[in-house]
Amino acid sequence: MTYGDLSEETVEKHREAGEILTTVMAESRDLVEPGASHLEVAEYAEERIVELGGKPAFPVNISIDEEASHATPEADDETVFGEEDMVCLDIGIHVDGYIADAATTIDFSGTDELVEAAEQALEAAVEEVAAGVEVGVIGQAIEDVIDGYGYTPILNLSGHGVEHFDAHTGPTIPNRGVERSSELEAGQVVAIEPFATDGSGKVGEGTHEQIFELQEERSVRDRAARQALEQITSEFDGLPFAARWLDTPRPTMALRRLKADGAIKGYPVLKEEQGTLVSQAEHSLIVTEDGCELLTEGLFAR
Repeated sequence: MTYGDLSEETVEKHREAGEILTTVMAESRDLVEPGASHLEVAEYAEERIVELGGKPAFPVNISIDEEASHATPEADDETVFGEEDMVCLDIGIHVDGYIADAATTIDFSGTDELVEAAEQALEAAVEEVAAGVEVGVIGQAIEDVIDGYGYTPILNLSGHGVEHFDAHTGPTIPNRGVERSSELEAGQVVAIEPFATDGSGKVGEGTHEQIFELQEERSVRDRAARQALEQITSEFDGLPFAARWLDTPRPTMALRRLKADGAIKGYPVLKEEQGTLVSQAEHSLIVTEDGCELLTEGLFAR
């Protein structure tokens, strides 16, 4: 295969990240069952990533029912999985800054076809990938499959590129057909992530916010905020982090001050505006001249 300008070392780091992610996802999804703790699953996955030689590229996302993204447990979270939940598990890891990102859906609601719609849409999308293919063609493949199941793709969420220590870059890969879109290039590392819903196909921001990211290092007077900023800048590599990862006193107040000062930004939980359920399926891959190399091969093996 031809990987464009990517070095063999870079390709190997991405492969290692993908292998760790596939292992952690399989182990973590086995822990997701009614009565199990959201926090215990998230912490297991994040600790297991480190045990296997990686680091989290962002906090483990555990989205329930109409939630689509950016949901992660709080430090003292006692929430457990319900007997009728639809659970989206989204995990990102990096090895020396080289990222893999993937997601799967576990269903207890009895809506298997919604899960299947996202997974089949992802499979169809991956089959279209090659250097020179317009991202709108990939989006059309996603849209066609989800429509065929009688559901709606979420139109204001999309797949994305990943770069060194950056989990969300271009190109944007839509979940619908788009005319005159950009073309994929050999060597791009991308995450394709169809979302299927029984709702309107649009998400909006909720009020809950537990994921943050450094925007700019600033001078801050408040002691707790200053301590939090020191940990953020020294430990998280500029990548998104969870409030529960902070060791500083009064973390909620510290984050509020840092956000008000423009040092960090928050990621509110995204929710489908009219529906009750969202499913997600996501692979990471490297674009090649004649196709792609999946970094998360075997992710949906049962």
